[in-house]
Amino acid sequence: MLASQRRNKIFELLTEDGTARVSELSTIFKISEVTIRQDLTRLEEEGFIVREHGGAYLKSLSNQVQSLTFQHMENMDKKSGIGIKAAEFISDGDTIILDSGTTTTEVARNIVTRNNLTVITNAVNMPFIIGGLPGITVFMTSGEFKAPTLSLTGQKAADFFENIHVDKLFLATAGISLRAGLTYPSLSDLPVKKAMIDAATTVYLVADSTKLGTEALGILGELSKIDYIISDDGVTERHKKEFSKHGIEFIISR
Repeated sequence: MLASQRRNKIFELLTEDGTARVSELSTIFKISEVTIRQDLTRLEEEGFIVREHGGAYLKSLSNQVQSLTFQHMENMDKKSGIGIKAAEFISDGDTIILDSGTTTTEVARNIVTRNNLTVITNAVNMPFIIGGLPGITVFMTSGEFKAPTLSLTGQKAADFFENIHVDKLFLATAGISLRAGLTYPSLSDLPVKKAMIDAATTVYLVADSTKLGTEALGILGELSKIDYIISDDGVTERHKKEFSKHGIEFIISR
């Protein structure tokens, strides 16, 4: 991996986790702590992060927590349409999992009129959208708080889904490819996503078309367990044909 590619991956990880230790990054990328410190210095010089003793943190971290805003706000027009389309597959009486993220937040904004709906989520912003509605019951996982994604993560979050069964999961991803399957910048998310998938009868991946064919640092795989991908009209016919060979159907928002 080239130094510039590694720095991009480090920054992707920081935009997911908010903070990182030099020792952890050294282990993940299998390079010396001296090299990691050089990478962090370069990222700090570019204005993205702030160095601290033993690690670094995302520059925008405190503002995001105070305002409950996300780090990733790209392609919101696509994500809004996906949220509207995904909500069409959520019925009164369903028990669902809503993953954390900008696209799943758009799903939540479009289910406010549902009745007798049970929602399990690892997203700390979801209760502010649907938690006070009389027709919706919200359960939160435990876990470690990740400020940039307003989510709870790690093994404790994953353990919450043990012995739980839901009708539908609306899952987010940083990238999906035929080679690696589902991928995420943060390794701590991998057990959470797997536990969500295992708990659901039907799995809907909500991902805008820019995520197709891209890969992040952490590889989950699990491509065979995805039933539908709800995406936008940027999906190509080639993608539809390739993913259909794996039993995955595309649902396109308009």
